[in-house]
Order: sequence, then C-alpha cells, then structure tokens
Amino acid sequence: MKAMVLAAGLGTRLRPLTDNRPKALVEVNGRTLLEITLSRLRTFGVREAIVNVHHFADMVVAYLKANDNFGMHIEVSREEDLLDTGGGLKKTAHFFVGNSIQSEQAFIVHNVDVLSTIDLGRMVKDHSENQALATLAVQDRRTSRYLLFGDQRQLCGRRSGSDGEPELARPAEQFQALAFSGIHVISPRLLAMLTEVGAFSIITSYLRLAAQGEQILAFRSDEYYWRDLGRAENLAQAAQDLKDKVIAQ
Repeated sequence: MKAMVLAAGLGTRLRPLTDNRPKALVEVNGRTLLEITLSRLRTFGVREAIVNVHHFADMVVAYLKANDNFGMHIEVSREEDLLDTGGGLKKTAHFFVGNSIQSEQAFIVHNVDVLSTIDLGRMVKDHSENQALATLAVQDRRTSRYLLFGDQRQLCGRRSGSDGEPELARPAEQFQALAFSGIHVISPRLLAMLTEVGAFSIITSYLRLAAQGEQILAFRSDEYYWRDLGRAENLAQAAQDLKDKVIAQ
C-alpha cells in the first residue's frame, strides 16, 4: 500500500521551533513528527510513501537517508513554490498511477502534523466497500472550518465557523457540520480528475467533484484520539498524553 505525507508547510504556527528546521522534524518526546507519521502508516501496511517538502527541504532528505527511510521505500516531492494540498497531490500523481496492480489500489494521504489513533485499516476497508472516490476522516468537534455531510455521509458543502453561511455543492435537506482531521483515503482515479492548476486546496476539488455526483464520503472517527500538532501548546499536550499513556507511543 502507498501513502503521501503532507510535510511542505512552513510551520509558522510552531515558530520559533521552525526557525531552523522544517515542521516535519519538530519533536514530541524525542521523536519527529515525520517519524511518528511514517511509523503509523507502516503499522497499517504502507510500504511506499512520498513526502512533499519545501521549508528546509534538504534537512528532510538528509534525515530520511540517515534513518534508512525507516525501512520503507520513500520518495521526496520538492515544491519550489508551495502548492497546497491539491497542487501537492497532483504533482505526485506519477507515484500512484502506473502499470502495476498497486496503481488501482487506494492510498492514504496524511498530514505530518496530525497525531491520532484513527484505525486506518478500517478506514481503507470502508472506502473500498463503498467504492468511494475519496474518504475523509472527520469528527464532531469545534473548528474554524467545517465540512458538511448529508445523511448518506456524502460531502455536500462547507461552512466557516459555527455561524457561517453554508456553501452547498450539492442539494441536501439535512446535513451535519464536521471537522476534517487531515487524513484521507483516495482512489487513484481521482488524480486524473484534478483539473485545478497551480496551488489549490484539495477541498476545492472535493466540493467540485461532489457537485458532479462523485462519492466523497465521511469516515466518522469520534471514538479515536486526535490532535493537531501545528501549535506549540498542542505539542506540549501531545507529549503529556504520550507520557500519561493516553495514546501509545
């Protein structure tokens, strides 16, 4: 199984920790965010991964080499200009689309600054059983930007904050506003459907494709631990959670 780790961000919310290193190499209890993410992916059968890089890119390349790619086949996608999630994924399409049987298998996209216990195996199985184009791990929690899902778990829109006006991509009599967790399972056929160019959010593509009737589904992950590690205070809390064995290291 293959995966992409999104690690090209500037990590501005983690300054000054990212003044002299990329976000991916910030540590929690002696382990980098990149190591933690790759270890999680490997646990669920991922053996090949591509990591996008930008800020202090050479440090990430050297770190992977020094650690023998953590026993995986890993490629690096350098972004001279930041491409956002959609543009970054589109740039790596060659890694997921080819002549092998693996080119037909779903792959995982995982933010490097996310720590969770979400069952990726269960998520991949759900994606496959429903023949989805993309499956997004979501939770019922507060966020500044919500995705809206109808009663069949279909993506139907988005909303800014709790009081923002819903922006619907497809009709829905009822919908639930949920927070995206930065983890996707994607079918390779989606890559040919990314008609946006340059830097763009994958959410923009998801909404466009949802409007065309494609299966963009929610995977409810409320029962699992999840934390955004993009802020220093969240790093500290994650370190304490690991120390207290709230989440296994």
